[in-house]
Amino acid sequence: MTESQPPATGSPAEPSATLSRPTAILDPSACPVTRSDADLPPVPPERLQPAWLRQHLAARAHTTPFLQGDGPRPDFMPDRSPAAASVLVPLVQRPDGLQVLLTRRTAHLRSHAGQISFPGGRQEPGDADVVATALREAQEEIGLLANELEVIARLPVYATVTRFQVTPVVALVSPDHTLQLDAFEVAAAFEVPLAFLMTPAHHQHHSFDNGGLQRQFLSMPWQSPGGEEYFIWGATAAMLRNLYHLLVV
Repeated sequence: MTESQPPATGSPAEPSATLSRPTAILDPSACPVTRSDADLPPVPPERLQPAWLRQHLAARAHTTPFLQGDGPRPDFMPDRSPAAASVLVPLVQRPDGLQVLLTRRTAHLRSHAGQISFPGGRQEPGDADVVATALREAQEEIGLLANELEVIARLPVYATVTRFQVTPVVALVSPDHTLQLDAFEVAAAFEVPLAFLMTPAHHQHHSFDNGGLQRQFLSMPWQSPGGEEYFIWGATAAMLRNLYHLLVV
């Protein structure tokens, strides 16, 4: 799940007297980089092991997130009530370390086209809880079955400008899992080393003008061993950054 409006990662400038409707960023990679976080330490390798994550994250669901969200803006969708949503943060257990399973959305979608996201979406009436939502969405989007994974934690809720209250659900995934992508919604699924994403030197801060309001967002650009480039940004990057802060304390 991604949002067209990126999370604020710093204090935005004061809004002008009249703000226009927030607009989607067509090419986030073109937004200027203001800084990276090379001064922050990476998560130690021993904390990126399944056993440590199970024990440490189990009690962290109600921790205040480092990045609480990118909204809502009072002038944007003022009549929409907050809605619950979930994403699955799948950690594939590979011999060389845990890998984060991400998706690239198809280019024809009306919202978030082509963006990098976790499997996820809005909570439906038939979902027992936020975990059930994340598991259902993962099965619908990428064919990942519940018996192929182990849910180990819920991370703190992340609020989006479109008024979704998103709960990231962390799960360990069997290396023998199989995927079946929803061709309408998902263009590709790929893995990124958790160690790469938990190294702040790979985190970039961007700034841009959005409808008269200065906004910031994070990105974690990744190039696969095969040379494919993936620009991980916005809410997806922010939730990964929240995971980083949970693991370094």
